[in-house]
Amino acid sequence: MAKFKYTAIDANGKQKTGTVDAASQDEASSKLSASGLMPTKIVEAGGSAPSKAASSKGSKKSKKSGGFGKVIKSEDLTTFTRQLATLLDAGLPLLRALEVMIRQEKNARFQAVLEQIADQVKSGNSFSDGLAQHPKIFDRLFVNMVRAGEAGGVLDVVLARLAGFMEKALKTKKKVKAAMVYPIVVVGVAVSIVALLMVVVVPKFQAIFDDMLEGAALPGPTQLVVGMSNFMRENILLTMGILIAGFFGLKFFLRTPVGSKMFNWLSINTPKVGDLVRKVNIARITRTFGTLLSSGVPILQSITITKDITGNKFYEDALTRMHDCVRDGESLAAPMARESVFPNMVTSMVDVGEETGELAEMLNRVADNYDEDVDNAVAGITSIIEPVMIVFLAVVVGFIVIALFLPIVEIIKQLTG
Repeated sequence: MAKFKYTAIDANGKQKTGTVDAASQDEASSKLSASGLMPTKIVEAGGSAPSKAASSKGSKKSKKSGGFGKVIKSEDLTTFTRQLATLLDAGLPLLRALEVMIRQEKNARFQAVLEQIADQVKSGNSFSDGLAQHPKIFDRLFVNMVRAGEAGGVLDVVLARLAGFMEKALKTKKKVKAAMVYPIVVVGVAVSIVALLMVVVVPKFQAIFDDMLEGAALPGPTQLVVGMSNFMRENILLTMGILIAGFFGLKFFLRTPVGSKMFNWLSINTPKVGDLVRKVNIARITRTFGTLLSSGVPILQSITITKDITGNKFYEDALTRMHDCVRDGESLAAPMARESVFPNMVTSMVDVGEETGELAEMLNRVADNYDEDVDNAVAGITSIIEPVMIVFLAVVVGFIVIALFLPIVEIIKQLTG
C-alpha cells in the first residue's frame, strides 16, 4: 500500500485535500469517489509536483494548439458527447473521463479545448462553466442541459439524451443535404454545357453563317444566341465579375433582416419545398424543447433556447410570443394554437401532454413523427426534382441547338435552289 496526496471537491463544491492509502492511483480515485469526493489531483506522497515553468509551458502549448487543427465538426461533437456519457455511465469520475477523451482525441484544436475545460474542472469550476467559455463549439442548448444535469446529479443521463438528440438532428441534416446534391450537380452540368456551347461551338457556326449567307439576316433565336455568345467572349471578365458580384450580393442581402425574412417566407411558402421546411422546423423545435424539459431545464428558459436554434424568423417570432404568454400565466397550448406556423396536430398533442403531465415525452413523440414525415418529404421532392431538372437542361440546350440549325435550313434551301 502506498500513500497518495489528493485534492478533491466535495458534494457542496468545496475543495478538500488529504491523503489516502491505495495500491495505485486508480484505486485511490475509486476510494475517493466512493466517499463522495470528486478527485481533481492525485499524486504519490513524496512525488514532485510539476514546476511552474512546466505548467506555464504546457498552458502555452495548449493555447497555441487551440488555434490550429481541423475544424470541429458536428460529427466530432456528437461522438464526444456519446463517448463521455458512456464513460460517466460506467462509473468514471468526470475529470478522469475528460482525461480519457483528451488522450484519444485526434483533432488538435478540439483536444486543446478539452484540456482547457479539464483545467477549469480541476480548479473547482463546474463542467458547464468550462463549456460556456467556448460558445462557438458548445451552444446554449448544450451548456444549459449539462448545467441541469449537474444540478440534478444525472449528468450521464443528460449527456446520453443530448447525444441522442444530436445524432437525430445530424441524421435529418444529412438527409436534407443529400436531397440537394442532385439538383446542384444537374445545374452545374447545365451551366458548364451552356458555357461550352456559347464560347466554343457558337462562334464556329457564326463563321459559317457569315460565309454562306453573305450578310443575310439571321432568325431571331439565332441572333439572340449569337449576341449572347459574342458578349460572353468579348466580356468574359465582366461576365465572371457579374456572376461573382451577384453571388456575394445575394449572400449579403440574405444576411440582412429584410433579406432573411424574405428568404424564410419563401422557404415555407414554396410548393413542396415549403412543406419540407415546415416539417424540419417543427421536428427541430419539438425535439429541442422536449429534450430540454426532460433534462430539467425550466419551461421559459427552454422556450428561449429553442427560439435561438430555429433559424427561421417566423418560428422565432411565434416562440417569442408564446414565451410572453406562458410567462403571464397561460398554458403552452393556448398561445401555440394562435400561431399559424404550428399545425393543429402539434397543438393538440401539446395540450394532451400538459393535461397528463407528460409534456416532454409528448413533444419527443411529435418530433419522432415529424422525422418520419421529413424522410417521406425528402423522397417526394427528390422524385420531382429529377424530371424537372432533366426537362430544364433539355429546354436550354435544345433552344441553343435549334437556334443554330435554323440558318442551316436556309443555307440548304439556297444550295438546292
